Amino acid sequence: MKKLGILVLTIMFAVALASSEPRLNVAQARETGSVPEMNAEQSPTSVADKLDINTATKDQLKQLPGIGDAYSQKIIDGRPYRLKTDLVRKKIVPQATYDKVKDLIIAKQPKADKMAPAPK
Repeated sequence: MKKLGILVLTIMFAVALASSEPRLNVAQARETGSVPEMNAEQSPTSVADKLDINTATKDQLKQLPGIGDAYSQKIIDGRPYRLKTDLVRKKIVPQATYDKVKDLIIAKQPKADKMAPAPK
């Protein structure tokens, strides 16, 4: 009786899957052109595409949404940053501005061999 119940549930699940609308995977959708274009807020940004707040120029920082002359200079003056959240923690930019740029920035750390030796 228990096996019959499991079989019935399995069949119901299989029928539900078979009758559901077929979905394209991302690669197929791109090929067919059925993927809607994403705007800047929606698009995922890879680590390589993110702007490093520890090395970016003033002009590069000004390209970020909500960052103008004053905030870009404050970001430069507040360096170095261990984490990108330091922008809010150190009160460099308000939370609302940080929320606009958090997916576009990164706070990279220098490589260990380029860091100054620890004091003895």
